[in-house]
Amino acid sequence: MAAPAAQAAEGPTGRELLDKCDNGTDKCVFHPKGPPELFIGDLHQVGDTSYNCTQDLQRSTIKWSETTGETNSFGVSVGIEAGFAEVFTVSMERSYEHTWTTQSTFGQDENVDVRPGEKGWVERGTEMYRANGTYEMNFPDKFHDHYIWYQDFEAIGPKADAAGTVTKKTAPMTEEEKAAHCG
Repeated sequence: MAAPAAQAAEGPTGRELLDKCDNGTDKCVFHPKGPPELFIGDLHQVGDTSYNCTQDLQRSTIKWSETTGETNSFGVSVGIEAGFAEVFTVSMERSYEHTWTTQSTFGQDENVDVRPGEKGWVERGTEMYRANGTYEMNFPDKFHDHYIWYQDFEAIGPKADAAGTVTKKTAPMTEEEKAAHCG
């Protein structure tokens, strides 16, 4: 009679289980809970801030480039780790014809019109994919008193070569900014 399957809370850590995927298991598969979900990440500044210390409207060209990497619920890189990473990427490809991207670099030049006494900058919300699912790992011998273990997993990775949402912003300079940049 086989021992019942277990969740990671009863024994090894999730990371310990992932390290065993195709490295001590008879079977290690990733079961996605659906297709990857596309979303826009939080807006954040890219490139430098332009300060207009003149009395005239100025058009500033802000050059920016950003490399976005993937993250997951265990803080390990799907792009670097063997075993579980390959199982994950192959499963996403087979199930949804989706190639998982672990890193993407995108950049461009943006013209920002900055009024006198103001600052201008560029913000970006990166297009990202979120994938959720469960790893199923079958062991030939009991591992922490079970032959079968399940581990929930979530990964977030960038959409390859995508600008995302790019927004140009301006605001009045603070007195401290005027002193620092307009001296």
